Amino acid sequence: MQVSRSSYYAWLERPAKLITADELHLYRRTKKLFKRSRESLGYRELCKNLRKEGFKITFYKTRKLMARLNLTVRQRVAYRVTTKRKHSDAVADNLFNLSFNPVAANQVWAGDVTYLKTGEGWMYLAIVMDLYSRRIVGWHIDKRMTTDLVMKAMIKAYNLRRPPKGLVFHSDRGSQYTSRRYRNLLNQFNIRASMGDVGACWDNAVVERFFGSLKHDWLLKVPQPTREHMINDVVEYMRYYNLERLHTANGDLSPVEYENSLEKVSCWS
Repeated sequence: MQVSRSSYYAWLERPAKLITADELHLYRRTKKLFKRSRESLGYRELCKNLRKEGFKITFYKTRKLMARLNLTVRQRVAYRVTTKRKHSDAVADNLFNLSFNPVAANQVWAGDVTYLKTGEGWMYLAIVMDLYSRRIVGWHIDKRMTTDLVMKAMIKAYNLRRPPKGLVFHSDRGSQYTSRRYRNLLNQFNIRASMGDVGACWDNAVVERFFGSLKHDWLLKVPQPTREHMINDVVEYMRYYNLERLHTANGDLSPVEYENSLEKVSCWS
């Protein structure tokens, strides 16, 4: 090991560093939270999670702790494929106006479709997000990218939330969203369609950020050999994202925690 005899004996005589039970608990929770995130939590987000569990810790101390425990964030570069619309289909006006922070739930939803690569071929995921809490309220995954894919995601979201009339749903101009069948579904649910401008990726930035986290922080960290494995992994991330993942826009609460906290406040007021 290229260590001199004197250094070895000096090491033997050096007293071992003792740590307290609280420090040991901190180390264990830090490792567990980092592993749970699939090695995607940076020191800021990790610090917020630790504080939420009652630890008194700063960003600086968290960064030093990660270095001591050899916790390094791993990220993979995701593939990117976009959809195109049929020019014969109708396009809705852009009602969104970059309003990423509606003042109540079920006012503005947003959705999109992304490609997921497995060892057996591609899969396609459609989501519906409530921009109030960033919660995924509906989603569907399939091996074919059809209008049925986005319709099933919307039906699940509607059945879960039962939104009032006038809800705005924002999407891009993909053929699935501009199709007659999808427009009829929105009319049936009394949902107003809104579509972003061509090439304006910031129009749906929150949804794009979700897809980036899904791929960079989760799916691309492990092999995805089969479509069944991919489906199960997406299910697990949806659970983690809605229930555990902290959001700065939510005051460092998960989407479900944010909605529940404001429901309690409205009940007390």
